Amino acid sequence: MLSAYSSPRYTRTAIVLHWLIALLMLCGFCLGLYMTGLKFSPLKLSLYSYHKWIGVTVFSLALLRLLWRLTHKPPPLPPRMAAWQRNAAGALHALLYLLMLCIPLSGWLYSSAAGVPTVPFGISALQLPDLLERNKEMADSLHFVHVTLNYSLATLVVLHVAAAFKHHFLDRDGLLARMNPF
Repeated sequence: MLSAYSSPRYTRTAIVLHWLIALLMLCGFCLGLYMTGLKFSPLKLSLYSYHKWIGVTVFSLALLRLLWRLTHKPPPLPPRMAAWQRNAAGALHALLYLLMLCIPLSGWLYSSAAGVPTVPFGISALQLPDLLERNKEMADSLHFVHVTLNYSLATLVVLHVAAAFKHHFLDRDGLLARMNPF
């Protein structure tokens, strides 16, 4: 049984961007885990390209989502939500936005330092400029940063999902319905 509080919903645009980015991030993360274990082959090179395409797309959509968020106020949180939960939700969302932008940038920097171009969707006219000169030591460091940021994001996503389920199944406050696409 839901509480008397009926949570207003996010805009349709915010909901679509949320789930599209979530799906792309999941695909990119799984692809990243899979491709790194492969031996050098044409398949591995193709998968790296797909992974980069996903990253460029996530970065672009995250920018769009951030602009949308800055111009469209999110629905209010339930009035009985504790202050620490409100603060934690705000901090978690800020970190998620930050990582949605920093992870693709770290991948781009890593590719640049490794001397491997980033060509979105295989369209040479869209090739991104290298941000750094080729440098193996820098590439190794940036690879570590990229991987660490991805595992940090995965951890925060698990916390985000756990909090959403807690609100839905334990608190029954209608919070999860705000982002339900159906």
